[in-house]
Amino acid sequence: MGAPSVAAGILVSRVFGFGREIVFAHFFGNGALADSWRAALKIPNVIQNLLGEGTLSASFIPVYVRLLEEGREEEAGRAAGAVLGLLAVAAGVLAALGSWAAPLLATVVATGFAGDERVDILVSLLRLLFPMAGVLVVSAWALGILNSHRRFFVAYVAPALWNLSMIVTLLAAAAKGLLGVNLVFALAWGALAGGGLQLLFQLPYLAPFLRHVVPSLSTRVTGVREVVANFLPVVAARGAVNLSALLDTNLASRLTTGAVGVMGYAQTLYLLPISLFSLSVAAAELPELSRDRAAGLRAVRDRAERAVGTVLFWLIPITAGYIVFREEVMSIYRTGGAFGETDAVVAGLVLAAYALGLPASGASRVLSSAYYALGDTRTPARIAYMRIIVSAATGVSLMFPLDRHMVGDLGLGAAGLGVGASVGAWLEVSLLKRGLGRRLSGLSFGGRRVALYLLAAGVAVAAGLGSGLLLPLLPPAHPVLAAAATILPVAVVYLWVAHVMNVSPSGLSRLYGSRWRR
Repeated sequence: MGAPSVAAGILVSRVFGFGREIVFAHFFGNGALADSWRAALKIPNVIQNLLGEGTLSASFIPVYVRLLEEGREEEAGRAAGAVLGLLAVAAGVLAALGSWAAPLLATVVATGFAGDERVDILVSLLRLLFPMAGVLVVSAWALGILNSHRRFFVAYVAPALWNLSMIVTLLAAAAKGLLGVNLVFALAWGALAGGGLQLLFQLPYLAPFLRHVVPSLSTRVTGVREVVANFLPVVAARGAVNLSALLDTNLASRLTTGAVGVMGYAQTLYLLPISLFSLSVAAAELPELSRDRAAGLRAVRDRAERAVGTVLFWLIPITAGYIVFREEVMSIYRTGGAFGETDAVVAGLVLAAYALGLPASGASRVLSSAYYALGDTRTPARIAYMRIIVSAATGVSLMFPLDRHMVGDLGLGAAGLGVGASVGAWLEVSLLKRGLGRRLSGLSFGGRRVALYLLAAGVAVAAGLGSGLLLPLLPPAHPVLAAAATILPVAVVYLWVAHVMNVSPSGLSRLYGSRWRR
């Protein structure tokens, strides 16, 4: 029940996240303010990514769970307290340094903003968003504790309050007549307040597990040195993720105005299925993989295969849908505000470029969790940096030629960065699988099963195209309703065909039980 609980929590949070994005698109569209806001979220997010959920899950949860499984609850609590203390100090120092160095960071990360109003707006936003990132790191510690005790839903639904805070702040500020720069600053204050609300929401559910938790800065507490030893390679791996995100922002800032903004809209949709169907499975399975390690490598292999199969079941049809129905998907942002038809066309092409690597990105999350459960945090880090190099090289070679092709006032350069990210994602998953296969003999993604997923996705896309052909015969509808009339049949037909072929999630356990991999 772990993965469904994680997915349910993430779904609620993402619904509010989409609400935030829709409101943002209505007021800001895809111009200079959108560019500044997207860059401002990316830069302090470095702290959250380096010290937060993914890093803690890989380095802290396996040690904490092992102590709990051995009946050493007091030592587990003391270890959690020491990790909390060290984490809070590190997050506080980095947030303070980030706020102080905001002008330098804005210049380095968003080089293309130099000389226009976007850089000044970015600096002011960073000084509000760096403290927010520090608070969210402590919230990630709470998430790690809750996950270890299988309280998945609470941990992953909490970010809904962060999104809700921004929605309410934005609407209230607009109702009071704030516009433009003042409105985007109000949004940043809402983000800071939302970080605090997210943490406070978790505390009542966290309380039963804090009996032995005493915050400290000691590295002599049992398990802490192991956490730190695991932490550093994972930070290196997460550093790769951050370096990739910041590099994409820097490169996009050199393209036509609006490129950073349009990339942000596309990435929001791209990351949704990864969060729902990949991160949810990876987060739920990491504690179980850590427990399975005691049962032997075969148990770890079987669980990893089941997890990858579940992820691919969902991501394959979504990939097809994002590529074929990209403009329909992007119509979610079209509310009659500043985000128009041209923005949807360009953002849709960028989404399709990123979607090419969606199954690979999703599977990589699960495979990385298997490495972490086996105590290997270094191999995923090395592979992640290889992915960055390949992604950047491919993206740079494509983005400037594509940016010369204009749709309205927007160039297509950001789509080149999306293609680069997809190429890097496929390299990463192939290297992770090859390395893990040496330790987990017989590891397979299930060639025949994946072929059936592809077949079901093909039938579903055909149904969506057929539905789209009927729309011109009906009275004109709002773009969102027209998109729903195309996309919903895709989802329904895919699930039906998968059920008929007995490859739906309800049948996955039987398939894996028979070891039907080829």
